[in-house]
Amino acid sequence: MPPTASPPAAVRIGVSGWRYPGWRGNFYPAGVAQARELHYASRQFSSIELNGSFYSLQRPSSYARWAAETPPGFVFTVKGARYLTHMLRLRNAAQALGNFFASGLFALGDKLGPILWQFPANFAFDQALFEAFFSALPRDTVAAARVARQRDERMQGRELLEPPVRRALRHAVEVRHASFATPGFMALLRRHGIAWVVADTPLPWPSHEDVTADFVYLRLHGSTELYNSHYSAAEIARWAACIQAWRRGRQPADARLVDPAAPGPRAPLEVFCYFDNTDKLHAPVNARELMQALDVHWPPSGEAATPRRR
Repeated sequence: MPPTASPPAAVRIGVSGWRYPGWRGNFYPAGVAQARELHYASRQFSSIELNGSFYSLQRPSSYARWAAETPPGFVFTVKGARYLTHMLRLRNAAQALGNFFASGLFALGDKLGPILWQFPANFAFDQALFEAFFSALPRDTVAAARVARQRDERMQGRELLEPPVRRALRHAVEVRHASFATPGFMALLRRHGIAWVVADTPLPWPSHEDVTADFVYLRLHGSTELYNSHYSAAEIARWAACIQAWRRGRQPADARLVDPAAPGPRAPLEVFCYFDNTDKLHAPVNARELMQALDVHWPPSGEAATPRRR
């Protein structure tokens, strides 16, 4: 008998952030209090990119509250601190990395998904610098607790240093300088098991679709206008076809690859896809359209999609 094909891997489709005034009275129904917006959004989408952590260190109490407001099975991806990626630019960053992991991520528990590290467009590839950074990234919460102990004195009274249980951690990297679009960087990512972020944008950022980890991370920023433009039905269909291929362990037929000679997926890949065209109302609309194209359903059974209004 021929071998049985593996079942498709999970796919999570969501949006980047949830606090947008323009969404109130539109995506968020009239009467839904601002304090209930995460409750509502987390019952429309199975994952949300948490981007407040990029701008400033959050607190354990905030992470704990966000975990409590979301349903079972929901996952946050957490954006790494820009102080580390944009200001320190990975140099002398051990303490900053400790501050980030001490700031409360462990309070998310099993709702902690991949960690996203985004780099600015004027940051070019430096082999030694990224080798050192990738080697320093913890691969589980026990290792992350060791990193967290490198935090500085400012974290006293607002830190969480011990994870409740040991869980694996995954990392994804979004780069915006053309120097990263090389087989050498892809090999570095594969060696460390870090996902190359598939970024769709009208700007001249690398927008390739190489697979470098056991999951795929997509950020759809808007194809014709950054953070704004609406994805057409044809574009949604194309992304749906790519996701179906990855979650079945195949390379999309039209994949745009930095390194076509590298081996493609060998097993079904979990996919995380976030719409970042949030300036208008397109992100939640496009996310729902992609869910429909993939026949992906949320919320979990027994959960109301619309919260009580307060």
